[in-house]
Amino acid sequence: MKNQGYCNIIQIVNDIHSNHEWIYKPRFLAASLQEAVGDHPVIVLLGARQAGKSTLLSEETPFRGWRYVSLDDFDALAQAERDPVALWAGAERVVIDEVQKSPALLPAVKQAVDHSRRRFRFVLSGSSSLVLMQNVTESLAGRAVSFTLQPMCTGEELGRKPSRILDDLMNGRFPKERGVDPLKKPVEDLFVRGFLPPLLDLSGVDAAVRWWEGYVATYLERDLRALSQVSSLADFRRVMEALALRSGQVLNQTTVSREVGISQPSVHRYVNLLETTTVLLRLPAYTKSRTKRLVKSPKVYFLDPGLAAFLAGHHDPGGLSRSREIGAMFETLALLHLRIGTQRMLPRPKLFYWRTVSGREVDFVVESGKKLLALEAKLTTKPRYSDAEGLRDFMKAHPNTNAGILVHNGPSIRRLDEKIAAIPWWLIA
Repeated sequence: MKNQGYCNIIQIVNDIHSNHEWIYKPRFLAASLQEAVGDHPVIVLLGARQAGKSTLLSEETPFRGWRYVSLDDFDALAQAERDPVALWAGAERVVIDEVQKSPALLPAVKQAVDHSRRRFRFVLSGSSSLVLMQNVTESLAGRAVSFTLQPMCTGEELGRKPSRILDDLMNGRFPKERGVDPLKKPVEDLFVRGFLPPLLDLSGVDAAVRWWEGYVATYLERDLRALSQVSSLADFRRVMEALALRSGQVLNQTTVSREVGISQPSVHRYVNLLETTTVLLRLPAYTKSRTKRLVKSPKVYFLDPGLAAFLAGHHDPGGLSRSREIGAMFETLALLHLRIGTQRMLPRPKLFYWRTVSGREVDFVVESGKKLLALEAKLTTKPRYSDAEGLRDFMKAHPNTNAGILVHNGPSIRRLDEKIAAIPWWLIA
């Protein structure tokens, strides 16, 4: 039986979510989903819990007119196990949420699509990417296309249109130098608050800390219990905290194992679970240069800097601004906006980082076919020529790079070199 403290935490999360669920802010991914539904009978929408998948599907056309089924509902889950076809009886447009809870449902979706000459359209949403995608690969190959809904970027929060800066730079078109409207909140406040939709209207740091307490408790007690037999939630949480302190760093699982006192195979399994539930991302190394010795291990990032800050013990903006993790938190923020900015591009780009054994590096490499972008994140309001040394080094090793981007925290777009631009972080999405 759960203790009263845990129940109170869960109620806080539910109350906050319920109070703000009706305030819908359009998501940039919606346009890609709308385009895909015309060409693919099945859309798979992944994303962390509370990223806003259900809200998007209930608010955006055409999905808001579709039949909505959530397998969080025990009756619907039982029906999915016993008679899945009955879930869409009388309907040809269906949204099924938390679909990973019933893998047996996917063959029925496949039959409905195939036997009706693809008259049916389905959206399958869930928060457990690896589990769901393995089943989709086996059951719906050639019929499904997948998307991941990230936490909300600043442009979505402010109601702005998607930026085309990344598209332009990928094609060698540089923006004009100009000043831009600064953000009203200091970036350290945003780190502590986070970017999941229910957090956006909270008043003050304490409310955000309480929300993250409930979120982590729900994640540990609900999502992990459903996915895996974790022998010790306390050990798992210690691994989460150790990884949060390393967000933006090269992952060394042996070091994490030694620090938290847990076996290396257990750390490896826990990292896989964090990635499976779309909480964590392992960013692979870009290793296509033949002229340099390169680091090849992946870097690790939490997908929301607010969760990374909370788990790392940074609960107030002032303390975070003086910590050694502040630069890595800014990288985590930049990666969130970069992922949102690239997810609308076709073909869908791949993301990497680049580092030589001598320590030269760029934080992110965007590869789209033969085109390359290199990005370096610097927490500065006044970007300088010297801040772009890593970008110049990468571009020497890869002369076909279309542009280098210095992502910064200042209110201006500047040119730092012939093929390098300094751009505020919130504009890349």
